[in-house]
Amino acid sequence: MLVIGIAGGSGSGKSTIARRLIEEFGDRVTVMRHDDYYKAHHDMTYEERTKINYDCPEAFDTELMAEHMRLLREGKAIDCPVYDYKIHDRSDKVRRVEPNDVLVIDGILVLAEKPLREQMDIKIFVDTDADVRIIRRIIRDVKERKRTLDSVVTQYLGTVKPMHEMYVEPSKKFADIIIPEGGHNIVALEMIEHRVNRELGITEASKHQSEK
Repeated sequence: MLVIGIAGGSGSGKSTIARRLIEEFGDRVTVMRHDDYYKAHHDMTYEERTKINYDCPEAFDTELMAEHMRLLREGKAIDCPVYDYKIHDRSDKVRRVEPNDVLVIDGILVLAEKPLREQMDIKIFVDTDADVRIIRRIIRDVKERKRTLDSVVTQYLGTVKPMHEMYVEPSKKFADIIIPEGGHNIVALEMIEHRVNRELGITEASKHQSEK
């Protein structure tokens, strides 16, 4: 199993890279998101949950994710928790994840956490300008997660920006590859795909043969 970690600020383009790998390698790729390992807060009200700092290491059950990564690498299936952004809480659902050829670990802090970082074969940091990231975050949170513009801006200024500067940006030093502009960087994406091809034993000849 090839384990690829993709970190970077919120809205940097991490998920775009993960989707590109799925498009290229299909069902040989499994994606796990650090966000799904946010700690459950069923005992809190919705209003209380909206005030939690979701951008610091303490917000995540990283120990559980590291254990799940270890089990997958050993060839064992796991039940991944599922986070519901609309209610700011872990849902009562789980997602069955089977071992696969490629495991992508996606999250703002996945390179900042040693138990996750040590299990990765390729560590990627997506480096995108702050103004681009905040615009993408506003569009995503308002349209997909049904947040208000005020709540998105308040959260960004209160926790997202300071936690990015404290934890996310410094984790860049652990990256094997730093990709400016994320999924829009075609050259970097092709380099990553070439490495995955090599790890999976996919040659250009075999690739063209399978496409016929």
